[in-house]
Amino acid sequence: MSEAGEVTQLLRAYQAGDAEAFNRLVPLIYEELRRIARRQLRRGPAGPSLGATGLVHEAYLKLAGAGEIGAADQGHLLAVAATAMRQVLIDRARARLRAKRGGGQAAEGLDASDVPASPPSEWLVDLDRALSLLRARDARLAQVFECRFFAGLNEEETAQGLGVSVRTAQRDWMRARAWLRAELESSRGTGRARTRTGSASTTC
Repeated sequence: MSEAGEVTQLLRAYQAGDAEAFNRLVPLIYEELRRIARRQLRRGPAGPSLGATGLVHEAYLKLAGAGEIGAADQGHLLAVAATAMRQVLIDRARARLRAKRGGGQAAEGLDASDVPASPPSEWLVDLDRALSLLRARDARLAQVFECRFFAGLNEEETAQGLGVSVRTAQRDWMRARAWLRAELESSRGTGRARTRTGSASTTC
């Protein structure tokens, strides 16, 4: 059986009530989790005390404590893990802002090349807020963005993980980036992301 197939079987066992199945599947994807953690750390100022291994472990504790993961296969699980890692970094960024009230300009773009190597905590928090707004308007667009931007999945992996066609994943990726970029730009004058009427559609 392939590694991906074994992960899928263990996910099904976990969802059926086998709590130990989750612990057995983590080693199978551990290197992928570390890759995602390194990617996340390049996008969020976690501070010198948190490395890739530490971020993986904190995300594991968050997922293990959730009680239900809801992932159907390996690609979906990696996207869920990336979201958990992002929340760890967001919590740390918010704590740092409360302590220092640090500043920083929001990034104008949402391509990997547009994000600075060490983005300010404020930008990361603003992106999380804008992504929450997008999720409320169109959950799938937000999921596609999380898969591509945070988990680093390619078009095929994203499509498979979300159960959509590659063409739909491509289109949603472009729409999500455009909406979030506009939302971040519009929030500069107010200091917080605000809803943009008609900026995103729920149709495919």
